[in-house]
Formats: sequence, C-alpha cells, structure tokens
Amino acid sequence: MALTALAAPARAQGALAQGALAQGAPEGAREVNLYTTREPGLIRPLLDAFTTASGVKVNTVFVDKGLAERVAAEGARSAADVVMTVDIGNLIELVDRDLAQPVRSETLEAAIPANLRDPEGRWFALSTRARVAYADPDLRDVSGLTYEDLADPKWKGKVCLRAGQHPYNTALIAAFLVKHGEAKTEAWLRGLKDNLARKAAGGDRDVARDIVADLCDLGLGNSYYVGLMRSGRGGPEQKKWGDGIQVVLPTFQGGGTHVNVSGAVVAKSAPNRDNAVKLLEYLASDDAQALYAKADYEYPVKPGVTVDPLLAALGPLKVDGTALVEIARNRKAASLLVDKVGFDR
Repeated sequence: MALTALAAPARAQGALAQGALAQGAPEGAREVNLYTTREPGLIRPLLDAFTTASGVKVNTVFVDKGLAERVAAEGARSAADVVMTVDIGNLIELVDRDLAQPVRSETLEAAIPANLRDPEGRWFALSTRARVAYADPDLRDVSGLTYEDLADPKWKGKVCLRAGQHPYNTALIAAFLVKHGEAKTEAWLRGLKDNLARKAAGGDRDVARDIVADLCDLGLGNSYYVGLMRSGRGGPEQKKWGDGIQVVLPTFQGGGTHVNVSGAVVAKSAPNRDNAVKLLEYLASDDAQALYAKADYEYPVKPGVTVDPLLAALGPLKVDGTALVEIARNRKAASLLVDKVGFDR
C-alpha cells in the first residue's frame, strides 16, 4: 500500500500546478493540506478514515528530508495546513522556527496528556514509540535490563546499533544527558562503543537481522518495528527476524522506558486552519488512535485506547518521566558527544 516517495520539490510543484493543494482556499473549503515525513502507506488508512468521517479531502505532500526548511522557504505563501513528523526534536524545530501557530482545543487537551503536547498548543503528539531492546532468545539475564547496562563490559563485542547520529539514538542519548549529566553520558557512550560488534550503521530491523545471524546478542530498536516484522508486513525474511528475537522493555535506572513521538502542528500560515484543527482532533479520537495502534504498531497517546496485541505481548510499558522538551533541548549536546567519542567511526 506504500506509495513511491518522489523527490519532495517535484512532487509539490506538480500538486500545486494541478491545483491539488488548497492554497488560499475560500472559507468553507472541504480540503486540508498535509506536509509529512511519515511514509504515505503508514498514514493513508488514517487519512482515508478522516475523509470518510468528515467529508474533508486530505492533500498529502510527502517530504523525505528538510521538512522545516521547506515550510520556511515557502513562507506566508505556503499551502501547508498541517505539518506532521516524527521525533520530538523535529516538532520543537517547527516551533522554534516560528512555523507553527497555537491551537486551543478542548478536544485535543482532553485526549492528549499534558506531557505529550505543548503548553501553548503549538505541537501535539499523536502516537508514541518505545526504544526497546532486541536480544538473542537464548539470553536469560536481560529481563531487568537498563539502558545504563548497555555499557557494561560483559557485553563487549555483542551489541549492534544503528548510527549514534540517527535521531532515534540521539533522542535516547539526550534523555541520558538529562538524567546523568555530560561526564557520565560521555563515559557511557565510550563503554557502549567498546561493546559494539560492528560499526554502528544500518536500521533497527538490521539489528534484529544481525542478532538472528549470530553477529551480536543485543541491540536497540523502535517498538513499532517489532510489529511490522512479526506481522509479516515486511515480508517473510523480516518475519523471521522479528520472530527470532526476544524483546525487552529496558528502563533507565530509577526511571522508565524511553519513548519518542510522532506528532503534528498547525502551520503558521495555514489557509485551511479550521480543517487543520479538525484533522488533529480526529487523529486524537478513539477511532484514529485505535487505527494508529493497528496500522503503525505504535502506542496510542490517548489513555484507554487498546494497544495492538503484538505490542501488548511485550508487556506493560512504563514510560520514563523525562520531559520531552528537555530531551529536545539536549539533542545538540548529544550529537556533539556522539562525534566526540567517534561513535559512528
């Protein structure tokens, strides 16, 4: 169901030329323009359901990289109504660059916990994903694993990870910084680098692949990849990877499991603001949150919505209490530490 990811500028120009994006649309227009870094195939079921429920057509522009730069370059003439992305750092960047406008919505405030939305209504988390441990199924001493444990010398030559500079890992490192400070985080990163079985590279699913291939015993990956692999949606080979690992919900010492978010903002110059708010409100509804859980294998942000069985099987998720905004503020420092210790070399 996934669409081919075309180059962002060409795709947008074509849509604009055809009048598909409702730039400067008249009041009452039945459409909304979504700019997103999310894979079209993952969010299409949600957008189709919104159109069915509301009658509002969603025009989607998939921007693989440079989303904030794209919206900033378009300026006040931008057709973007809603900007959707993954990672708290990307959401905060949209706010810091004055590309988002505040939204006051009782519906959103009732559905989304306060720690998962901006106090001024400029960004809203719509789903969460946990940074979990993938492990060899023969390991029997990882049930109480902490992120701090990954630097223990007993794991020397046994850990696989994607690049430290990848946003999934810099967010975790930033959370570590908030909890432990720079000196301890640097020491932890050096210990973790010493434990790598191979160069930090590839993707989260490659970590599972390499564990199954006996190249390493332990690694980190996002929780939704477990659902994608074990469901068979990635094909029979990836199903073998997903079924061939055990999954642990690690925690910080004295804390919980690190989570990141997908979320959205209403663009500052949104030509269809009312429909943009309607879309966000729908995405926070029981129906849409259940679709997030089913279609994307992510954790709903709205309390009480059922988690997909493939994620529920991992056990109860105890979310770490570190504020997302604090993690975002420490992303640059985390990135500098990754370079300082030569983690990706």
